[in-house]
Amino acid sequence: MNRPWAIVVVLLISPALAAAQQGGSHEGTPGMQMGKTGLMSMQGMQPQTFLQAIAHHATSGTSMEPNSTPAPMLMTMKKSWMLMFHANVFALDEQQTSARGRNRFFSTNWSMGMAQRELGPGIFTTRAMLSLEPATVTQRRYPLLFQQGETAFGVPIADGQHPHDFVMELAALYDLKLDAKTLLSFYFAPVGDPAIGPTAYPHRASALENPVGTLGHHQQDSTHIADDVVTVGLTYRIVRIEASGFHGREPDEFRWNIDQGKIDSWSARLTVQPGRNWSGQYSYGRIKSPEETFPTEDQERMTASVMYNRPLQNGNWASTILWGRTRSLEDNSIFNSYLLESTVRFHTRNYAWTRIESAERSNELILGENPIPVGFKEEPIGHVQAYTFGYDHDFDVIPHLASALGAQFTTYGVPDVLKPIYGSHPLGVAIFIRLRPFSGQER
Repeated sequence: MNRPWAIVVVLLISPALAAAQQGGSHEGTPGMQMGKTGLMSMQGMQPQTFLQAIAHHATSGTSMEPNSTPAPMLMTMKKSWMLMFHANVFALDEQQTSARGRNRFFSTNWSMGMAQRELGPGIFTTRAMLSLEPATVTQRRYPLLFQQGETAFGVPIADGQHPHDFVMELAALYDLKLDAKTLLSFYFAPVGDPAIGPTAYPHRASALENPVGTLGHHQQDSTHIADDVVTVGLTYRIVRIEASGFHGREPDEFRWNIDQGKIDSWSARLTVQPGRNWSGQYSYGRIKSPEETFPTEDQERMTASVMYNRPLQNGNWASTILWGRTRSLEDNSIFNSYLLESTVRFHTRNYAWTRIESAERSNELILGENPIPVGFKEEPIGHVQAYTFGYDHDFDVIPHLASALGAQFTTYGVPDVLKPIYGSHPLGVAIFIRLRPFSGQER
């Protein structure tokens, strides 16, 4: 590993190691008793109820996974504050076939620090999520065959996934327990994740070992980095309803700054947790001018998903089924995407996963990364299927740091209109190392 990658690892992981030295495993940590709200701390930090899982805030934005989903983290207590740290860092070499394929070494990564305490009758949480992808992903994209969405310097990004912003989230949250079965929640974020879609792919347990994005990202969860987000949620027993206002334009190519904009878009989400191993959501949003290349086009988005998580002896099994749909409010063009994703951890240090997708693509993909012609009308041209399978194994070289070596390969089903460009059977192969801090058994 050369010096730039060493710097990335140190910046993202060193706060976690410091927390480990100070606080160690969260299991049995002094001061971790149930507080007066009954929300903040649970045995082993694993939420037992839906209300506790919400106040735990271990996912992106205000989204939810099943209560039993493990959250790899380090934590410690500082007086009345509970401090937590999550991170996931990949350094990978991607090799792709076809005329549009690229080969590149890059890193996808994120880290999240969170501080939480009881404040008045509720729980106050502050959270910051950062990524060094603006430095570790060059040319404003990394290779991902058949991906489309967003732009860089006025032209579309094709066959590539854009890096995350340096500031992925900067948020304050407050959860107020109205009674034993009712929770009122508030979320304020200059940069954050509004109530639309499931937990975003970088943070889903079913996707945690996969180092690259999903083809359906821009129909499913691309709003997970939005500006000026305000969300209010009300939970009763196993049902939660949320509403958000946010700025609809997706981040530009300048990834180190914080973009600003008026609240011009809205969304609503219904979440149901029928048992500790299940979570389902349906969401709807109206997004104002999300794409720079089509500034007059507003978008309607709908998503629905079901997540299942099953703790295993010396492991865990997490799965997601997801549908996402966008409709242009200008010309009524509709794009659907479907995803089945599953990751199993077994014998403590082994992971195997799959991601199967069918994502509708537009004729903009045929243009590649060229300026869009005057009068161009975006239209669907067919579904691309992607079949990904992977495996990695943890080597615990450093305490509280799960260090894995792994690989995954992806094969594609190509619609006839794209076969002259991509061929009939393009492939992608990635070999990587993965670093993630953890405490106790929650890898």
